[in-house]
Amino acid sequence: MTIKRMNVGKRLSEIVVHGNTVYLAGEVPDDGTLDITGQTQQVLGKIDKLLAQAGSDKSKLISAQIFLPDMKDFAAMNAVWEKWVVPGQTPARATIEAKLANPAYKVEIMCVAAL
Repeated sequence: MTIKRMNVGKRLSEIVVHGNTVYLAGEVPDDGTLDITGQTQQVLGKIDKLLAQAGSDKSKLISAQIFLPDMKDFAAMNAVWEKWVVPGQTPARATIEAKLANPAYKVEIMCVAAL
């Protein structure tokens, strides 16, 4: 099986497609000044675009890992997430409290989807 890499950088590929599976790198917001709601919306918008670039969409999500530096943001992040996911098509998911690479980031999301 071939491996297709897209948006390849020095450290990572934003998208890797292997067979019928799409792997996204951890996505972070572009604007670190936004609150958790704005940052989550921004990250989910980026995920929508990357999945479309790979030929998939959020209805085909298999799993998601969400990283929050502070679990006090869990409820606000979930409010955005629940409006975004497709009802009945929600992925397996974990939310982990973790220190992120940039202290301005309030959320990072990594996904796997089917084509």
